[in-house]
Amino acid sequence: MGGEAKDIGLAEAKSALAWWLDAGVDTAIAEAPRDWLKPAAPPARSPAPAPPEATQQPAHETLDQFRLWLEHSDALPVGGASPRRVLPRGNLQAPVMLLAEMPSAEDAAAGQPLSGDCWQLAVAMLAAIGISGDDAYCASLSCFHAPGAKLRGADLEACAEIAREHIRLAQPQRLLLLGDAPCLALLGKNLIDARGHAHKVEVVRTVATFHPRHLIHRTLDKARAWEDLLLLMEDEA
Repeated sequence: MGGEAKDIGLAEAKSALAWWLDAGVDTAIAEAPRDWLKPAAPPARSPAPAPPEATQQPAHETLDQFRLWLEHSDALPVGGASPRRVLPRGNLQAPVMLLAEMPSAEDAAAGQPLSGDCWQLAVAMLAAIGISGDDAYCASLSCFHAPGAKLRGADLEACAEIAREHIRLAQPQRLLLLGDAPCLALLGKNLIDARGHAHKVEVVRTVATFHPRHLIHRTLDKARAWEDLLLLMEDEA
């Protein structure tokens, strides 16, 4: 993949058009020209630092090792809350990594971090910026479906440490945080304060936006989410 532009099919094109209309896009003209077909330059990466001594998380050399650990480890945060694990999907060096909150019951049943209407909306959002849903890397801050659980304190810090290693190993070209919990974990800010700015997480360009679940119920925020997507795809300064 490596950020190369790919043709999208008719269904994806219709999905992208529907997203643009919902987001209030009524012109093809932006303030500055944008080369959507220009491959993104891979960011320079520093060696992964060793994990702190206090953590129970072992070091991993590859993404496959890390995902195997997620699948079988008994030491994950909120692991006792539910035996249902929802593992990440996607490939190394994806054009964009989506990091959502804890999976819902629907996500757990489908076995993917985003599912159903939420995934269909995410696919439309990605198609609107020229990325196929099949090319995105999708993960959750915690891989467990835990009804009623909230990530706070030590659990949130542990999930943040795991997410940072996940990002280092997955090596996405861009990172999109979906909802409050990923923002709090990785940026130390809630979504309202994190939106509208480009951040860096493990040297990866990062933007925060609404979870698709929120956008399904608050459609007026789709226009604001479109602004976040444009910010995500801007070239590095």
